[in-house]
Amino acid sequence: MTPPDAAADRTADRSPEHTPGRTRFVLVGTSHAGNVGAAARAIRVMGFGELVLVQPRWPDVAQREEALAMASGATDVLAAARVVASLPEALDGISWACATAMTPRDFGPPTWAPRAHFEALAAGPHRVAFVFGPERTGLANEDVYRCHACLSIPADPAYGSLNLAQAVQLIAYEWRQALGGFAVTPRTADPALADARAIAGLLAHWQQALVTIGFLDPAAPKKLLPRLNQLLNRAQLTSEELHILRGIARAIETLPRARG
Repeated sequence: MTPPDAAADRTADRSPEHTPGRTRFVLVGTSHAGNVGAAARAIRVMGFGELVLVQPRWPDVAQREEALAMASGATDVLAAARVVASLPEALDGISWACATAMTPRDFGPPTWAPRAHFEALAAGPHRVAFVFGPERTGLANEDVYRCHACLSIPADPAYGSLNLAQAVQLIAYEWRQALGGFAVTPRTADPALADARAIAGLLAHWQQALVTIGFLDPAAPKKLLPRLNQLLNRAQLTSEELHILRGIARAIETLPRARG
């Protein structure tokens, strides 16, 4: 099933910068302040920020000490979180709501794995809400029926229990990937590779060192040097690695003098 109005052209730009304000996370009847904070952290790390709380256990749950601690810096999400009295109020302005439920319902919206549903959903124009139920009972049937789709995280059928914040994190991750994802930034720049001239210099240096320790007979080198050359080529040495091997060769050359 494809959400209504899904765009036919799947090649449109779906990068995070082009999706401001189209995603909302809704927590219904949350009873643990720590879960609210952990959920805020989960959505913030995926680049989202809109959190709505429907009848939480405490009206000030987003500012409780445990919530702030579990948010681990995502206090901007907690500060902007809204508390409302009902799910219809939480879904105001939303055109496509996804309930999350482990247990299939006899009737109501169709059930999808998140990844299978999100590709078409991300290509469409909808403002999307992801709705999560209370920790102990999950969403009530009447809340599920208010949604357009039901999401079920594929898990071991023998043990499908997920913490609320874990479920929020999984949905937020899959949705972000469907929207285009974030690039992985390497911690360091790619190292420069040693060029052919440097490899030839290393090979010559190692030839001298191997003669020094008696491993190589210069009168009958056989195919040792060409084989070493091929080994060095396969290794794709960086400049730093080449300097290490040159240093080892220099240390080898000092051995006879040191023993003398």
